[in-house]
Amino acid sequence: MTQKVAVLGTGKIGEALLSGMIRGGWAPADLLVTARRAERAEELRTRHGVTPVTNAEAAKTADTLILTVKPQDMGALLDELAPHIPSDRLVISGAAGIPTSFFEARLAAGTPVVRVMTNTPALVDEAMSVISAGSHASEADLAHTEEIFGSVGKTLRVPESQQDACTALSGSGPAYFFYLVEAMTDAGILLGLPRDKAHDLIVQSAIGAATMLRDSGEHPVKLRENVTSPAGTTINAIRELENHGVRAALIAALEAARDRSRELASGSSNK
Repeated sequence: MTQKVAVLGTGKIGEALLSGMIRGGWAPADLLVTARRAERAEELRTRHGVTPVTNAEAAKTADTLILTVKPQDMGALLDELAPHIPSDRLVISGAAGIPTSFFEARLAAGTPVVRVMTNTPALVDEAMSVISAGSHASEADLAHTEEIFGSVGKTLRVPESQQDACTALSGSGPAYFFYLVEAMTDAGILLGLPRDKAHDLIVQSAIGAATMLRDSGEHPVKLRENVTSPAGTTINAIRELENHGVRAALIAALEAARDRSRELASGSSNK
């Protein structure tokens, strides 16, 4: 692979992406990184063999720019980059809530922009990365983006109008599962189990359930019914979840996450 790819603002997700790309066949010499702190940049060089550069150098020399800074920092980064990015560069944004139009308005006319929402399981090569094309992104640009993010998990193309919903479901999704495991662990302790044993029981149950969902092709209702015997323990637990409005709370929580993603987009457009 001869194309140069630069990751700008390389935090944990950016580093996970670099690591996955190297395992997928990219040469470290073709990977550029920028970091706010010089020590962080040197750490990335030592650990992965990649080349630290300035933001301006990345814009001038890389064929693909992956912007992984926080949404509130994106406007300032684009102001710095815009004078140096030719219109044939592919710009990939990993910032939650910011539409491709925000980038297109600040870069040279015709610059291809692709929006990606990935999640923290990229750290273990199990990410879910949702990809949307901007006005000028081609099929080749989307395929190249899939190749990059496919190195750390699965990818899915959606219209950009669905990105806020995807952010609520999969971008924030791991946190909901961690929250659920935390609550179930507390319940296990209340029921008399040591914390470590409760944790192991729940984590393996989660892994097994997720594998069944992925591999069986069965609807989750069917899989739940297979566990739920008449007048048994599971149906009593499900009744309590319904009595306490857990389903409604989950729906409301995801709507709140979607709405916050929209607020971030609205805020970015005013910067």
